[in-house]
Amino acid sequence: MNKEQLLKLYSMPFDELLSYSAGFVSDKIEFCSLVNARSGKCSQNCKYCAQSSHYRTDIKEYPLISKEEAVKAAIEAKENGVIRFAVVTSGKSPDEENFDKILELIDELNKIEGLRSCASIGILNEEQAKLLAKHGLKRFHHNINTAESYYKDICTTHNWQDRLNTCKLVKKYGMELCCGVILGMGETVEQRIEMALELKSIEPDSVPINILMPIAKTPFENYHNKIDEENILRTLAVFKIANPKSILRFCGGRMRLSDENQELALKTCIEGILTGNYLTTTGKSPKEDIKTVKKLNKILTEN
Repeated sequence: MNKEQLLKLYSMPFDELLSYSAGFVSDKIEFCSLVNARSGKCSQNCKYCAQSSHYRTDIKEYPLISKEEAVKAAIEAKENGVIRFAVVTSGKSPDEENFDKILELIDELNKIEGLRSCASIGILNEEQAKLLAKHGLKRFHHNINTAESYYKDICTTHNWQDRLNTCKLVKKYGMELCCGVILGMGETVEQRIEMALELKSIEPDSVPINILMPIAKTPFENYHNKIDEENILRTLAVFKIANPKSILRFCGGRMRLSDENQELALKTCIEGILTGNYLTTTGKSPKEDIKTVKKLNKILTEN
């Protein structure tokens, strides 16, 4: 589908659009989870982010956690129905010392039967991508965040192409790719369509959907009304239609949707959930999410 066609779909009567997108979803829901393995002191100036050193937010800052802490969090996640577990670190790119330790973390996660290792550690160079694959990392997460045409309004310390290059390296070395967006940062409807088409060209296995949760003391702290619930759902529907083979996944900010609309999305657009809390914001507990999956007569994906 091209941009014109997706714009027409976006403007369809709401119920018709969601009914159409529902034809592309399965009856399964996949859980994943993460550990915030290193927090804060990021050199990049992404305007939405609490972890940027450019803004004086009130988050906890700490260095890379130990293997023992990561494994404990992973085992707990697995006990709650999670099949994918991600090590997430702040920063533009992993430095040499931390990268070696992250490889050790991945080795430990790969020993946990029934759990698939994931990582979100920033922009990669070729050697780093090669080593991650060699150590058996199953999936790498790296968002485009927004449309290429809007990226300079979000961040100026790196560019959209830097992110795309990392996505290409991930696929080059045979890892699965998790690549998504943040909605509600002031983008236009046309730019949301551009995102859908950019993701279509990237062909990620998973598309995490984040909805901006404005953080105090960041440039976007007052961006509470840049997108409403109906337009969030319209965007999700178009994303699913444009990317039928990718699993759309609820991630940070889904709490901006009512419970009713979260359930509607799970019936018509969404096939994955990042359950539990996020990096610097809260989510829903796995128990709550399992209850919702059962309520909707969906099947929780298992290894």
